[in-house]
Amino acid sequence: MNTIPTTFNDALPSYTAVGGNERLASTGLSAVLLNRGGRYPRRTLFQELEKIGFDYVLSIESSRERYDVEELSGRFPFVRFILLSEDISPGEQINLAVSELSGPLFFVIWNDLRIMSGGGASRMAERLCLSQEEIAKTEGKGSGFKRLCTVPVIQNARCETLPTLIAPAVKAKVVKTLAFTPVKDGLSSLYPYDGVGIYDRDRFIRLGGFDNTLKSPYWQLMDFGFRACLWGEEISVTQLVKLSYDGEVPVVDSTPEASYRRFYLKNLGPVFRGDYAHLPLRRFPGYLRQTRGDPFSAWEEFASARRWVKTNRYRFRSDARAVTELWEDIDPPQNEGAPRGEGVHKDEGVHKDAT
Repeated sequence: MNTIPTTFNDALPSYTAVGGNERLASTGLSAVLLNRGGRYPRRTLFQELEKIGFDYVLSIESSRERYDVEELSGRFPFVRFILLSEDISPGEQINLAVSELSGPLFFVIWNDLRIMSGGGASRMAERLCLSQEEIAKTEGKGSGFKRLCTVPVIQNARCETLPTLIAPAVKAKVVKTLAFTPVKDGLSSLYPYDGVGIYDRDRFIRLGGFDNTLKSPYWQLMDFGFRACLWGEEISVTQLVKLSYDGEVPVVDSTPEASYRRFYLKNLGPVFRGDYAHLPLRRFPGYLRQTRGDPFSAWEEFASARRWVKTNRYRFRSDARAVTELWEDIDPPQNEGAPRGEGVHKDEGVHKDAT
């Protein structure tokens, strides 16, 4: 069984970095480009990112043939190509990119997304800076930026805004997620849809990034988002940055498999008391029933999660029950005008509430 990581990027995958030796700008914001596959016009895409003025662009390349990397690295010296030895999950790709970056902000996008509005990289970064008054309130302990992750508005190829604002809800002691169309600035989202957003690098590292032991992209995002909420971080929407998919909107697979069980132990299982959290032993019988497997393996995984929660117990600010109740106290945005069937994922009956 893989041990839950306790430090950021404690196990880097094998890779080779090519190019990216020249800084394009000095905005503090770089781009992390994830590649979903398909024959997209890469030269045009890098030209668009060049016009926006990111400091650097990190392009995560799959383990398959990369015939044009040498040519592109010569034409775009601000692009660093990360050549993977084997395919890894999107969350692991983002972690790897962050270990290669040094700037304070990074914008995660995919090769099938286009930035339609938002101004240049400099303007995007400026909007996220704290004012001098806000910095004074933090007593100099913060990173100088407003939040962990700022999520843009995303449209489909027909210019329809997608329901990418994710909220947790509880129904009959079951935790599920609901997707809404973002209708105004500042609305909270449980996690950045498709991983897309502008991240504060320092906060991301302190949070531990994405859990590389979770192989499901959906459960990686759920784990990242819940952990952020439980540890007091903020993920919210901006209407000032808008992206659009070139083709089909990616399908969300929320099947509850092995990754879900670890998500449950880290996020739904812990109970917050006073100023710390713990994973009580009384959770184990219910967890064993969910796994329907070998009790010895189930106990090993449960005990590993208890150790992880104990290590991080003072970083928790609440538990899953408090997080979902807080969301219920906020009137959800209406989903009027949202294109049906796109970007919505309903997880009826799969997330057992931490009661």
